[in-house]
Amino acid sequence: MARKFTLLVVALVLMTACSGRVDSYRRCSGSVWATAYNVVYSGGRDLDDSMMVVMRRVERSLSPFDKESVISRINRGESVRVDTMLRRVFETSQYVCRISGGVFDPTVAPLVNLWGFGYDNAAVEPSQESIDSALTHVGLPGCRLDADTIERLSEHTEFNFSAITKGYGCDMVGEMLFRNGCADYMVEIGGEIAVRGKNPRGEKWHIQIDAPVEGMGVGEKSMGVIELTDAGMATSGNYRNYRTTPSGKVWHTIDPRTGRPAETTTLSATVIAPTCMMADALATACKAMMPSDALAMINGVEGVEALLVVRGDVDGDMTVRSTAGFPPFVK
Repeated sequence: MARKFTLLVVALVLMTACSGRVDSYRRCSGSVWATAYNVVYSGGRDLDDSMMVVMRRVERSLSPFDKESVISRINRGESVRVDTMLRRVFETSQYVCRISGGVFDPTVAPLVNLWGFGYDNAAVEPSQESIDSALTHVGLPGCRLDADTIERLSEHTEFNFSAITKGYGCDMVGEMLFRNGCADYMVEIGGEIAVRGKNPRGEKWHIQIDAPVEGMGVGEKSMGVIELTDAGMATSGNYRNYRTTPSGKVWHTIDPRTGRPAETTTLSATVIAPTCMMADALATACKAMMPSDALAMINGVEGVEALLVVRGDVDGDMTVRSTAGFPPFVK
């Protein structure tokens, strides 16, 4: 399908209180991992502290910004036992790397830094020589997960699972809520969402899909609202984070195959999958691919749907393309 809209897709929850049922729901919000989180869940127990424990566990395992996290210690070459969290994320990353033809690759950090989008802020466009040098340390297929450890491609290979960790965090919080008797919940961390059961109105959860223009904040321009339950949803976009180089404007999405910013007309991708972790990784892959390739990949994965915002031939012209099973907008 193709419909004209203005731009990107970002997830926000729309929730309207209604006749008594809302009394059995709780809300929790705050900041984590340099972003905001919002959780709505059913049940009489206050589980806010338990959520923070889960988020902290994820951080201690997967955050490259926590110097004592498992992944930071592995990046430093220390002999560290791989925990269950890292194992799940690593295996899912391997799968998405394979089906995306190498577009999704959590070892791309040296190239991201080289282009000035990571923790090292480059001031100039990198030379081909420096790109080729960085590429020798990039490549998830060259890394191996053994029973207890991860073998890196080289001693300079770094893992950064940020493109999948927020989604995984949503899943982990949701799993904790369900174990504690919450059959209905919405967990949102930095725009990635995991939902189960019903909202306080007894309906599927209503998720807003935004169409913000560059410089416009979240929620300022709506593309529409969909109904969603028992799934994860993630959005990844190319339109905000960019740099101006001698060769022109370049976006932050780096193609691990070329070492250069991805050449694509895909401005953003919203993916729905059985888990938010899977949706997060696939949305990241889609935004680095041409729309036809991204949709072909998604159509090959059971239980997954996607909606892409695509740049048109005329400046400012956008179209929306989606898989056949992507939920329609609610009237």
